[in-house]
Amino acid sequence: MRLTVEVSAGAVAVDGSAVTVNLGSSDCGSSNAQQTLSILPPIEQPLIDPLGRITGCSGELLDDYQGFSVGLYQPDPNDPTGTELGEAVALTRTEVPDIPGNGIPEGLAPNTENINPYPLSNDVVEEFRGVYNFLFDEATGQLDQGRAYILVVDPPSDSNFAQRRIRLVIGDRNGEMVSYTATSVDGIPIGLTDGSMEVSEEIMVDDAAFLGLALGVMQLATGVCDAQEVQITKTADRATAQPGDVVIYRLSVRNQSSTTLEQIVLFDQLPIGFNFISKSVRGEISGEEVTISFERNGRTITFRGEDLIPPGEVLNVVYATELTPDSLRGSGENRAIVNAERDDNGLEVKDGPAIHRLRVDPGILSDCGTLIGRVFVDKNFDGEQQPGEPGVPNAVIYLEDGNRITTDADGLFSVASVLPGHHSGTLDLTSLPGYTLAPNHYFSERNSPSRLVRLEPGGMARMNFAVTPTFQEAEN
Repeated sequence: MRLTVEVSAGAVAVDGSAVTVNLGSSDCGSSNAQQTLSILPPIEQPLIDPLGRITGCSGELLDDYQGFSVGLYQPDPNDPTGTELGEAVALTRTEVPDIPGNGIPEGLAPNTENINPYPLSNDVVEEFRGVYNFLFDEATGQLDQGRAYILVVDPPSDSNFAQRRIRLVIGDRNGEMVSYTATSVDGIPIGLTDGSMEVSEEIMVDDAAFLGLALGVMQLATGVCDAQEVQITKTADRATAQPGDVVIYRLSVRNQSSTTLEQIVLFDQLPIGFNFISKSVRGEISGEEVTISFERNGRTITFRGEDLIPPGEVLNVVYATELTPDSLRGSGENRAIVNAERDDNGLEVKDGPAIHRLRVDPGILSDCGTLIGRVFVDKNFDGEQQPGEPGVPNAVIYLEDGNRITTDADGLFSVASVLPGHHSGTLDLTSLPGYTLAPNHYFSERNSPSRLVRLEPGGMARMNFAVTPTFQEAEN
């Protein structure tokens, strides 16, 4: 048997303390029943604060918000990544104070008219300094599951701050609660203090069917950082060098952020033929020597600075290299990058590559080679010249760069000072009236008027061409 009892309680204490309820006698019996119940007071669900604040890279208020704007955009439908900007989201106009009967809903300060993009200001009220807010209209489908937006923070054009882009995707809905996911698409963490690149939260829709995304410090920290917080440059003590010379390089790392940089790591890739001189490494900040450790892996040198770089200061790392004859084979191009961390929030900063090109002059050395060859009558069709197989004078060979070469009286030719690499030569049969290519019975690739050879630095390569008369010699 199931017994249902309805109880009407009086006032409930706001602290949720117990209430004693007496159940009197009934037709079922004369016994009185007493029950002690803990009845909690009704919980009012306040709207989540729809205001967001733009802060500095470490969460601090900026000195000047003039020129900053925050906008909400549709993703470009032609961009498969969903990270490029389309049109600005058309938000429903609001007003403050609300005028009844005019069809315009009440807005929220500071963006009382729901302007998009919204320009920030240095509001005299501390509560609204650097603060923005947007209201979405549920009736227009702006809260439908899967709808995506890109939140953009644009700094002034003459500032050192970088633009921020955060992708917002509306999730499923459970009653008045709507979930959303915010993902950084600019490489800067959303949570500047915890390094989070993606945040998932829930937000509430009020009775007026308008939504304010909680994009402030409480859920989605939207801070802006310097566009270039660290800068690396690379210089050398000369622009031209020869094999055997010693070249001194300088890596300069400038801290352009508003805080100290730590965990300094530089990666420097040397060109081919540049030997690193380990005993030459030195480091300094503001004229004071600092400790620089290093390790070598092939042509990549990794430098680590153990000291901090204060804001505005420069870390200089100097080292020397010696050029070998192999340097003639390389480009002389040197690339360096730097990684570091901010000491206030641990965010990684980096710059590079810084490129320095050194012209390597051969001096008394040269990596050029020589092409040699001959044009001859091949009587036995083996592709090789034997005694009794004469050379053909005045035959013309064209190289791939258009150079025209003519054989001498013995059918020989040569070309000096040729750069190393692959080269091709083609025999001009029109320069040999009465001759044609001799068939080769051993190497099919030689049944062609062209030859392809590889010339090593300082080496020699051969191009031979075998021909045969177009008529048969009369027998004696």
